[in-house]
Amino acid sequence: MGNESGAFSNATGRSVEESGAYQPRYRRYQFDLIAEHCGPSVLEIGAGLGEFAEQFTDLDRLVVTDVDPQAVEVMGRKFADRPEVEARQFDVDSTPDIGKPVSSVVAINVLEHIEDDAGALRSLATVVEPGGSVVLWVPGYQRLYGEFDRKVGHVRRYTPATLAAAVGRAGLDLELVKPVNLLGGIAWWLAVRKGGSGAPNPKLVALYDRFVVPVTRTLERWARVPFGQSVLCVARVPHTK
Repeated sequence: MGNESGAFSNATGRSVEESGAYQPRYRRYQFDLIAEHCGPSVLEIGAGLGEFAEQFTDLDRLVVTDVDPQAVEVMGRKFADRPEVEARQFDVDSTPDIGKPVSSVVAINVLEHIEDDAGALRSLATVVEPGGSVVLWVPGYQRLYGEFDRKVGHVRRYTPATLAAAVGRAGLDLELVKPVNLLGGIAWWLAVRKGGSGAPNPKLVALYDRFVVPVTRTLERWARVPFGQSVLCVARVPHTK
């Protein structure tokens, strides 16, 4: 594997030194939507600094990976006192060598960087137990594509239909696909598409996390939204026949 130092910063617009709490309410919102679909052993692809993964506290095994060795080093230190956690450098373009298959793979804001998204999903499915889950969280809706997407290397943004199509091409069984974070999508459209922002404003991100995310959680608890900043998908690896 080549040296991909700087890949985390290039993909997120953040520095590996930013290892403190980042959007804690939003991370919890993501976790509550994703964790219910995960089994007792989880592989997270593109885990960055481990801010999402550290919310898992009762797994038998947790493998956190990133293509950036500096990010993997940060995660190694973060999880040093948790024997169930393994931090590894891994490029999603190749099949991961993690030994025993896991119950679930989680990929948050990863698939949109990959030209052959269905091929990447097929590769990830090889390390998941039959019947296990592949949980995806991706940027939603091409109409929200802006300068920030170009800067961080997004090939595309997804709709539920286009993400479902990639899952189908990969030979996985679709269990759930839906837009999430309606208010975030509106805010993103105003800031990036209309405002032309090339990067999220840290002060606005903090305000969004503090005030908007709680409203988003309440809204989406009671209503299925028609549009969102992201798309959530759960696919299953078929049982061998």
